[in-house]
Amino acid sequence: MSSRLTYFVDVVLPLAVPKLYTYRVPHELNEEVLVGKRVIVQLGRTKLYAAIIHAVHETPPSNYQAKYINSILDKKPVVNEKQLQLWRWISDYYICHIGEVMSAALPEALRLASETKIVLNPAFNVTSDLSNYSEKEHLLIEALELQNTLTIKDTSEIVEQKTVYPIIKALIEKGVVLIMEEVKQRFKPKVETFVQLSDHMKEEEALKTLFDNLEKRAPKQLEVLMAYMKLADGNEKFPEISKLQIAKHIENYEAPLKALIKKEVFVTSQHEVGRLDNANYSERQFELNSTQQGVISEIKQQFYTDEKNVSLIHGVTSSGKTEIYIKLISDAIKQNKQALYLVPEIALTTQIINRLRAVFGNKVGVYHSKFSSNERVEVWNNVLSTSYNKLENSKRKVDDYQLIIGARSSLFLPFNNLGLIIVDEEHDSSYKQYDPAPRYNARDTAIYLGRIHGAKVLLGSATPSIESYYNAQEGKYGFTQIQERFGGIQMPDIIIADVKEAKQKKQMKSHFTPQLLEHIEAALKNKQQVILFQNRRGFAPRLECTICAWTPQCKNCDVSLTYHKTGNICRCHYCGYTTPPPTSCSACGNTQINMQGFGTEKIEEELSVFFEHANIARMDLDTTRSKFAHQHILQDFENGSIDILVGTQMVTKGLDFSNVTLVGILNADGMLNFPDFRSFERSFQLMAQVAGRAGRRKQRGKVIIQTQSPDHEIIQDVVDNNYLSMYNAQLSDRKEFKYPPYYRLIELRVIDKDVNMVDYAAKQLAERLKVHFQHRVLGPEFPLVSRVKNKYIKHVLLKIERDASSANAKDIILKLISSLKSQKEFKGIRIQLDVDPV
Repeated sequence: MSSRLTYFVDVVLPLAVPKLYTYRVPHELNEEVLVGKRVIVQLGRTKLYAAIIHAVHETPPSNYQAKYINSILDKKPVVNEKQLQLWRWISDYYICHIGEVMSAALPEALRLASETKIVLNPAFNVTSDLSNYSEKEHLLIEALELQNTLTIKDTSEIVEQKTVYPIIKALIEKGVVLIMEEVKQRFKPKVETFVQLSDHMKEEEALKTLFDNLEKRAPKQLEVLMAYMKLADGNEKFPEISKLQIAKHIENYEAPLKALIKKEVFVTSQHEVGRLDNANYSERQFELNSTQQGVISEIKQQFYTDEKNVSLIHGVTSSGKTEIYIKLISDAIKQNKQALYLVPEIALTTQIINRLRAVFGNKVGVYHSKFSSNERVEVWNNVLSTSYNKLENSKRKVDDYQLIIGARSSLFLPFNNLGLIIVDEEHDSSYKQYDPAPRYNARDTAIYLGRIHGAKVLLGSATPSIESYYNAQEGKYGFTQIQERFGGIQMPDIIIADVKEAKQKKQMKSHFTPQLLEHIEAALKNKQQVILFQNRRGFAPRLECTICAWTPQCKNCDVSLTYHKTGNICRCHYCGYTTPPPTSCSACGNTQINMQGFGTEKIEEELSVFFEHANIARMDLDTTRSKFAHQHILQDFENGSIDILVGTQMVTKGLDFSNVTLVGILNADGMLNFPDFRSFERSFQLMAQVAGRAGRRKQRGKVIIQTQSPDHEIIQDVVDNNYLSMYNAQLSDRKEFKYPPYYRLIELRVIDKDVNMVDYAAKQLAERLKVHFQHRVLGPEFPLVSRVKNKYIKHVLLKIERDASSANAKDIILKLISSLKSQKEFKGIRIQLDVDPV
């Protein structure tokens, strides 16, 4: 770019603002501005933000004077044009601001924190009389004379109190200090110290003399030197060895190592190192059976002959879909393409990572929210460098990631040469982002990402979503099917346990039918493992007075509190509010409060009574909060340390254990009776998926479904493994009642702390929508939980025909919302938009 021309940049700020802001480029930075770089810009009087350059041009803004950008942070762009294209699509399709997409897309450490600091006002005379200032104000003035700037945290420590804003405010008003907004770079590369033998010590004679001297006078130093030599492993060049590696071999190594450095036996250097797993993995090959080979041929024909960009594989549980994915990924990598493997839950990554690394070694990178901020940046930078290597035709490095496995956020990585996207368990609702915006569906976004890159997208599931299966049947997607398990293993034997009948005959033992207890006992006797599925965590979903049926409620949300025996507390699963369990009824004073229902915690406790010698573990949100909790539980289960695993949805998804012969579904009715148009579809998917964890190797598995409705159509479909029966019945209902896949849904949520205002605003919004959309508008209605975190919610649902222009509908919606919020009485309300809610 010419250094003489005046350039402007449109930037994306990490804020929920409707438009891009335009800033002027100082002439001295003309050569450095590029789309995708981060720049520091000022917004308002004091706030500084790191923004992404979206466009570079020569047109100044017409309705305001452009400020100058402060500085450029990057030597190369950290975001590429294809990513920006994806951001724009998400912003348009899911009706949100591009700044909200940026906040979701960038790792936190690549975003910049504007950290408030205070400085002495240059106009303030520090030699003036300070008698009019308080002791704490005096302390801060003295500290600022010494340190120049102080953070809020610093000031708090100096005056020894938490709330320092009143003191700072007083000093500002007295003209003593000024507020300075300083942008702080969050990402800090991890640096390690390495040691290497000095050049003059690499000669054989010098080394021999050194060994003799140390043996006589400094045996601990000799021990450190020997550890270095062992780690050098006979390499005559005596390579650099990390201090941390030496620490693993020698206790109390610091002092002798320091002495050797002082004697110039060793020289030190510091290098940036990764935080991620860089172990060397061997790459193995595997054989596909004839069915898998046939499916791969079909998929390739659909991709490359029939020119289908998306294909759906419907394969029963344990049919060998993962090996098919691996073969297709291998083909993509051989073409020097990148591949993305999406999984719905972090819990799934542990097993899948091991399987993929056994094949692809260090080409595999992992990306999900349980990684620290700095770890995520390192993956981002690795993918970015892989992309630059491709663009610059440089040789690929050994540790460049060509395959990324991750949850939905991995879609936002800076791919530049993506050839294949796998969306495993494509039906899973975890692919949908609920809060905050953007409320995107990773499966659908992956399909658009594939279109941007010209990549092929393979959706896979044993229980596909009705929308995906419909698209495949209509010819929009390619379609393949596997109806048998790998190796000829039979599908599990599914047994219905009638809870109502067992109660009538007084055969129930707590929440267990006699059939389930008998089969658990038999499995344990045969040294086999059991998985029990209950889709409620905690000990008891609610407590209830035996006289008046009073139930303790959350003070912030319209929902009953769940009792957790661990910690002996009642907790709200919406806002996190906790309170001790009541000792008496708040309504009538009765001291008898019973527990109603059961969660995973209660099942875990009661199993230990029935099977006191069994090792029982629980896998739910409460037990998997720490970074490696999923991994530890699954590893213990895989190596046989756990006999019975109790869990929520986490245990239903894609897990593969050779010794699990029995699965129990404890309460099928809770899923079936949920008031949602997808409840039957989801119930089938959950039950079929968890049933698929049983009998995946030699012995046929068994599944016990406990229900009070044994003749229910969905339960019968699960017993018969009849996906088509469920699909056809649901498709008929969806067509009649105007739901997906025949209609698109847009949900509008009106939110405010005043229930009357929510009610009034929702009615006004619905009436205005009905002028344009007539019968397509449903509501407004309060949802099942109508108050969350002291904010009331009311829903309006819009149904749009599949062949109608959703873009036009969205334009109308935005104009109506803007018109409504322009009225003074509605300025404070929030309206959330959720496109394709699940």
